[in-house]
Amino acid sequence: MSTQNALLILAAAVAVLVAAGFLVRALSGTDRGASPLERRFGPEYARTLAWHGGDTESAHRDLRERLDAYGGIRALPLEPAVRAHYTAQWTQLQEGFVDAPRQSVADADELLARVAATEGFPDTDRREMQLVALSVHHPDHVEGLRALRRAAGSSTASTEELREALVEARALFEALMETGSPTRVGAVRPGSGRHRGHLLKPKGSGV
Repeated sequence: MSTQNALLILAAAVAVLVAAGFLVRALSGTDRGASPLERRFGPEYARTLAWHGGDTESAHRDLRERLDAYGGIRALPLEPAVRAHYTAQWTQLQEGFVDAPRQSVADADELLARVAATEGFPDTDRREMQLVALSVHHPDHVEGLRALRRAAGSSTASTEELREALVEARALFEALMETGSPTRVGAVRPGSGRHRGHLLKPKGSGV
């Protein structure tokens, strides 16, 4: 089995575990027992816990390290003209999907990286750091970026898989366009917010 296929299978397994976790919580009808980190990160908490094999201590350490490194980011608001420019670019790449699906997915990845960098997240040449930071401030939508990158990096992804990845990633694009401000900041007190080298991509992180 190729490394690429193994990663796709792992990603699918994590998605199943995350879905199972949310199903259990939905059936119980309550979040009263949720930890501050679980409430803060929502679906990203479940995904991280699954990535760490259900090890709550490791998952909490991972998430707290992300908060300490990136919780202090305050996204810069986009000027109306810049927002309109980015929106037009997204519309254009969507329209080009029919003729060039793989190129559209790659363009979407590039565009999301540029938008995030414009708002004050790590630069486009530090994609993994940028993704970690986005997982702190946009935990409800960052999985769409991961799906987009998996699709962009897969030489065997079908047109439908590419389309689904682009659709999922649009939620993050729209969230970045809405206010230029990260979501749910302050639910857990962050650390210094300094981008300390050993926390830029925590060891064992599921990002």
